[in-house]
Amino acid sequence: MVERSKDVVLISLVGLAVLGILVGSTMLTAYASSNNIGIGSLGGLFNGTGLGWRAWLRGGGRFGPIEVSEEYKQNVINTAKSDPDVQNLLNSGYNITGVRPIITTKVGADGSVVMKATSAVVQLEKDTTSRAFVWVDLEAGKVTKIEILTVTIIEKG
Repeated sequence: MVERSKDVVLISLVGLAVLGILVGSTMLTAYASSNNIGIGSLGGLFNGTGLGWRAWLRGGGRFGPIEVSEEYKQNVINTAKSDPDVQNLLNSGYNITGVRPIITTKVGADGSVVMKATSAVVQLEKDTTSRAFVWVDLEAGKVTKIEILTVTIIEKG
C-alpha cells in the first residue's frame, strides 16, 4: 500500500512539473509572438533582476510593475466582451482576472522614443482547471486571438 502511495505522489509531481513547463512555454511563446520577437530573444526577460514571465503575469515588467489606469482596463475589457467567443467563455463560467498591456516602444529618426500600449492580453480563469488568454487590439477595436488552456485530472482510487 505504501508503494502505491509513493507511485501516485511521484506521478502527480511529474504531472505538475510537465504542466508548469507547458504553461510557462506557452506564456513565453505568447509574449514573443505578441511583441514580434523570436523565442531566442526572450533572454531579456531573465536579466538577473529576478523578474521573468511570472512577474509579467502579475503586472510587472523588466523595470518593475506597470500601473494601468482603470480607464485603460475598462476599455480593454469592453472590447473583449464585445466578442461573441469571449461572451461564450464568460457565460460558461470564466471570470476576468487580469488585464496586461502589451507595450511597444518605437525610436524615431531623431532619436525620440514613443511608448504605447495599443493592445493587451485579458486573462480569464474558470475554477482551478481552465485559463484563457484573450488578445485585444485596441486600435482595431477587436479580439485577435483567444488561447484556452485546460487541465484534466482523473483521480482513480
